[in-house]
Amino acid sequence: MIQIEKKYNIALWLDKWFIEDFGLDTTLALYLKLLALILGLFAICALSWYLTKIVIVSFVHKIFLKTKVVWDDVLVEKKIFEKMAYLIPAFIIVLAAPYVFGDFPKVIKFAIILSNIFIITVIIRSTITLLSAFDKILSNTVILQDKPITTYVQVLKIGVYFIGGILVLSLILGKSPFYFLGAMGAMTAILLLIFKDTILGFVASIQMSVYDMVRVGDWISMPKYDADGDVMSINLNTVKVQNWDKTITTIPTYAFITDSFKNWRGMSDSGGRRINRAINLKMSSFKFCDEKMLSQLKKYKLIEDFIIEKENDVHKFNSKIIDDKIDSVNNRRITNIGVFRIYAEKYISAHPNINENMTLMVRQLESTSKGLPLEVYCFTYERKWVKYESVVSNIFDHLFTIISDFGLEVFEEPTGDDFRNLGR
Repeated sequence: MIQIEKKYNIALWLDKWFIEDFGLDTTLALYLKLLALILGLFAICALSWYLTKIVIVSFVHKIFLKTKVVWDDVLVEKKIFEKMAYLIPAFIIVLAAPYVFGDFPKVIKFAIILSNIFIITVIIRSTITLLSAFDKILSNTVILQDKPITTYVQVLKIGVYFIGGILVLSLILGKSPFYFLGAMGAMTAILLLIFKDTILGFVASIQMSVYDMVRVGDWISMPKYDADGDVMSINLNTVKVQNWDKTITTIPTYAFITDSFKNWRGMSDSGGRRINRAINLKMSSFKFCDEKMLSQLKKYKLIEDFIIEKENDVHKFNSKIIDDKIDSVNNRRITNIGVFRIYAEKYISAHPNINENMTLMVRQLESTSKGLPLEVYCFTYERKWVKYESVVSNIFDHLFTIISDFGLEVFEEPTGDDFRNLGR
């Protein structure tokens, strides 16, 4: 770093003071002189640091806090200027050492090397703090909130530490920094092994950003890591996910490239959240609707027009069949399951929280040993979990309650009471 040749010896008057005035031994006077010089220089450095922090740093802080912009407040919060204030004492030692320690050449060299190492350390710390401030500033920018800024900042921090470490080693060992760079080239394989996760994480974060795979705030599901929740942060090596039970899962960043996961952002951006739930109906409760049942069901405004239209269609079809028998097997009839399916569809379509511009249907799935599944498939306007579940519950509360008015039953597995009642 900075070195200045000795121009005059500030310690001459100390020699006169200790030896001539106090009559001390030459060796003892030499050590006392060195101690006095060290304490005096230390006092000057402490005073310079204090004045810099109190006067200059405080003045800069006051100016920055009065501005309307936010980024300078972050610099004050991170105490970047307080860290840089330590450079003043270090520069004083480098500049003053040749004058102060004129009779101690080894001390001059040691003081300058130690001060240069301290200067590099302060610059590294200040740069790391400055990068952290940039990370916070950029992450709070609207257009960059969903980008993995922290990942790129961490890479820069590693680079700063790497360069700083080489400079410190070059000062301690008296070697050129390029000497260590050459040695690093020979250790490439070992470095790749040590920083494998870091390199993979960096490459993965770039791919995630370029292809917009994951953003901070996205709801993701990754069963392999038991992760199901919102992405809290995307770092160089890890991605933190806060699950719905408030636990936090930490996933390697490169896992988002090598493993499969589900991102629910498409649902959030689509304008609706899907309802895909079925009611298992007991098939023995399916039957044709008689006049009495149809008359009763016409009271429901949602299906009144449908029943009237269906009755007319059935009557027209049946009138074409020449048969004296009233209950001919060839006649068409209306079923309670069919009427209920239409009712459920119209009820959902009329619901204020259902998005009619997206897919909406009530359909029959393949029957199983547990009855006939009648599936409700639609999308709600509500995408937040709690409100979404409330909408779904309200819809199915109604459907489960009114289903008996259609002469239908919901399938249920036999319970212990059912088996005990068999013998009664």
